[in-house]
Amino acid sequence: MKPEYQKILFCSDFSLDADNAFQAALDLAERYGTRLYLLHVLPATDNLAGALEGHPEARKDNPDYRETIEQRKQKLIDRYLHRLGGYSHYEFQVLKGVPIVEIVRFARSQEVDLIVLGAAGSSKSNKLHFGSTAENVARRAHCTVMCIRNPKR
Repeated sequence: MKPEYQKILFCSDFSLDADNAFQAALDLAERYGTRLYLLHVLPATDNLAGALEGHPEARKDNPDYRETIEQRKQKLIDRYLHRLGGYSHYEFQVLKGVPIVEIVRFARSQEVDLIVLGAAGSSKSNKLHFGSTAENVARRAHCTVMCIRNPKR
């Protein structure tokens, strides 16, 4: 019998909600013995969403831009690697662009069966104008999307 989920994508914006959602993604990956992708999207400021999310380090004229991407990747690895324990079927990715677009594009390109992300993230101030990243990913994704609420909210 084929497992329900063969590939799971966990998306992190380094918020507390993302940290909370990680455990659900890891539990499911372990349960089904599936590939787990860990993804962070560094917003680019040459688009409206990136500019509004306030990531000045993503400006193309910043000489440390490449280093910033590597720092974000290392931060993702450092933040979740110890929590993976002995789980070895994972891959880290850091992309740049519009988070919603890049998450959906990556999920489709990797033929992901499930996307797991926090219900609210670091861009709460933009939600009033644009809706949440989780909501937009759920509307656009080709697969199931699991939004995990932080029980402390």
